[in-house]
Amino acid sequence: MTGTSQQAPIGQQAPIGQQAPIAERRQRMPATERRELVLEAAMTDFAANGLAGTSTEDVARRAGISQPYLFRLFPTKKALFVELIGRCFQRVRDVFTAAADGLTGDEALGAMADAYEQLLEDRTLLQLQMQFYAACHDPEVREATRAEFKGLWELSERLTGLPFQTVVDFFAVGMLMNVAAAMDLPAVDERWTSWCPKD
Repeated sequence: MTGTSQQAPIGQQAPIGQQAPIAERRQRMPATERRELVLEAAMTDFAANGLAGTSTEDVARRAGISQPYLFRLFPTKKALFVELIGRCFQRVRDVFTAAADGLTGDEALGAMADAYEQLLEDRTLLQLQMQFYAACHDPEVREATRAEFKGLWELSERLTGLPFQTVVDFFAVGMLMNVAAAMDLPAVDERWTSWCPKD
């Protein structure tokens, strides 16, 4: 995705698993809404199975449409995956922007870190991020992921106004949190996991 689709910030959305069943929302739907439904279905499948392991047939079935219609909306499976890259990063940008509103420096950075910790509770979004990085062997995926990561980085610099190395450390800890959340390390009560935020 190029990040152009309109979507409410993550804090204003139900987690993927808590949204109304797709089957209840697919009757007599405009093409734009149908496209959103396909993206939602694809998010779930790609998060679980990655680019290589997800079939467009499964995505179409989950979205309640035919496979040929899916290809009218997205010409290839990779195009659908790339669309989700932008969507995922846009959600993080929205969260950072909302968290830092009216703040600067360390206060903004701390608010962004707290907001990101809450964002990681959406396990589908977390797994999808990990799938993006895993699929970066593909040049198109790598280019899209790099561009979106760069945009998030530059936004973080603008919102906080902090030195470059501070932003490096912020992203380093953020990636560590991704890995910890993927392994559910907060549930492990051992010294080596004591740095993890606990419920």
